[in-house]
Amino acid sequence: MPKSEILQDKLILAVDDEEDVLDIIEEELSESANCTLHTATTFEKAQQYLVSYTYDLVILDIMGVRGFELLQIAHNAGFPTVMLTAHAFTPDALKKSIELGARAYLPKEKLGSLCPFLEDVLKLNYQSAWKKALDQVGSLFNKKFGSDWRKSENEFWQDFEKKLTVDEAAIIK
Repeated sequence: MPKSEILQDKLILAVDDEEDVLDIIEEELSESANCTLHTATTFEKAQQYLVSYTYDLVILDIMGVRGFELLQIAHNAGFPTVMLTAHAFTPDALKKSIELGARAYLPKEKLGSLCPFLEDVLKLNYQSAWKKALDQVGSLFNKKFGSDWRKSENEFWQDFEKKLTVDEAAIIK
């Protein structure tokens, strides 16, 4: 498998309280990308990294490491951030991720497709990246919560989806 050109020489931070998840991320990236990966298993260590380095991409677990607080720090620093979750795979967590500035949302069960997912986050603009992510996540949400999972926050989802398009001209070079 050829190495990812998009992830070439990128500095990435992955934060999760589960070492095995960080091991999977490291394995996926080492097989597919020549990048540098920093990992943290605690909020404090992640916070220290976020104020000490300039990251090309940040991957945050929602649970266990106060992921939403870390998302605010990463977003304020201008780092593209992906939310990673197994336990907080809910419509509320997805909405909060969007509201706090995440670029995308990835269920842990999809870690096997991490590199193409991260490539999309880096090469597509915000709207296009979310459109692709929601296409994938939406079908999983439909299976888990039923097709009307957006109903309670219908206005938010309608407004958000109006902004989303996948436009090849929107690719960031």
